[in-house]
Amino acid sequence: MQSSLVGWVLRIAVAGEFLGHGAFALQGKAQWVGWIERFLSVDAGAAAQVLFAVGVMDVLFALLVLIKPLPWALLWMAFWGFWTALVRPIMGESWWDFVERWANWGAPLALLFLMGWPRSLREWFSARGRNQS
Repeated sequence: MQSSLVGWVLRIAVAGEFLGHGAFALQGKAQWVGWIERFLSVDAGAAAQVLFAVGVMDVLFALLVLIKPLPWALLWMAFWGFWTALVRPIMGESWWDFVERWANWGAPLALLFLMGWPRSLREWFSARGRNQS
């Protein structure tokens, strides 16, 4: 019962993080457009399109973690949360901006560990983790 409650808290937290970032991306947050321009060496229009696509993806992952938390998706969310936190110091922001965002990758990773690290390819695509069988 308690791990189920912890699981739901993590699912809601991860969904909130990805929904919030997705909303900012869909709105075309200017700072992020600038970072994409610089990082990918593209113009503002192309950067805005990339950011919009990222926003759609983030919102879809937010919904997925609430509906059916799949291990592969949680691993992607942990990677993406780590990368987007790391982008800040790469783009010249403080390293503390990276540290402040450790929960962005830590929460999906914690949920993945709570569900049980998959031992087979099939388990990576199953919403029932090893600890929930």
